[in-house]
Amino acid sequence: MARRSSKIKKRKSSGALKALLLLLFLAVLGVAALTAWVIFTPFGPSTETFIDITPGSSTTRIAQQLESAGIIRSQFAFDLWRWVRKGKLKAGEYRFDRPTPLKDVYDRIARGDVYTVAVTVPEGASIFDVAARLEQAGIATRTEFLDQQARLTELVADIDPQAKTLEGYLFPDTYRFQRKTTPAQVAAAMVRQFRIEAAQIGLKQNMHQVVTLASLVERESALDSERPLIAGVFENRLAKHMPLMTDPSVIYGLEVKHEWRGAIHASDLKLDTPYNTYVHAGLPPGPVANPGLPSLRAAMDPAPSNYLYFVAAGANPQGKSLFATTLEEHTHNVSGYRHAIKKAGQR
Repeated sequence: MARRSSKIKKRKSSGALKALLLLLFLAVLGVAALTAWVIFTPFGPSTETFIDITPGSSTTRIAQQLESAGIIRSQFAFDLWRWVRKGKLKAGEYRFDRPTPLKDVYDRIARGDVYTVAVTVPEGASIFDVAARLEQAGIATRTEFLDQQARLTELVADIDPQAKTLEGYLFPDTYRFQRKTTPAQVAAAMVRQFRIEAAQIGLKQNMHQVVTLASLVERESALDSERPLIAGVFENRLAKHMPLMTDPSVIYGLEVKHEWRGAIHASDLKLDTPYNTYVHAGLPPGPVANPGLPSLRAAMDPAPSNYLYFVAAGANPQGKSLFATTLEEHTHNVSGYRHAIKKAGQR
């Protein structure tokens, strides 16, 4: 009888243990399922939300930020996923605008997929244009960028000690900046790209002169094939001590004085500014725009010719510049392009 009672107790004990193990298994399974749901099911805001992770932030701190902002459901799940992946999280500003699985949030921060704004500097843009584009992109105000130009010339002091601003050295390209990028960082990125491009084409000497000439060439024609010829015209005029008489430099002088009215007037050609190449012979005191590679190459190697005049392609409805060796030829070309403009306007 005692043996039978002992067997019954053992069976009950064994059954209780199995039940406990089953409950434990189901609990673990439930926790695992819940964790998987938290990690792999999309969650987060449906409107634009920014998270700024400062350098040196711990995983716990980052997880707290994400949970507080409603980007993830659980900071503990984020910590767990970080422990599983064993990755390194990167500082910066991140943008979230739709529900996202926690694992994808983690992957973005581990990749350093920070939010950036694209800023395109087209060939021929001036520092005034660049400043306006930076303001439009929300990177820096126009005034803030322009006011720092004198100080930022330290970025090019070794290649152009004469530079008064970074005009000419903000290389035309599309850049991506974080919203908190400083004007100095923006300028450094553009100057760095200029140095890379200049090195590739072998531009090492006479930097100030070459870039200044290239900026005039850039603003005078949109056709790459004509740029060497235009550079040659300027070189020929310089050799003969003739004023360059180029409108882009006059316009730039007006912009510097905050007197540009959106169109050039006859009175502007007589206004005495350092950049007025109708009044002053020689090159202007510095670049009037930021030239691209074709214009830089043209300024480095102007095409030989006897031309002393041209009507720029931009002013000619025929879509090409008209070159002349004498003033008489040039006057004829000017008359021709004016006739073409009038004819085009009657269509």
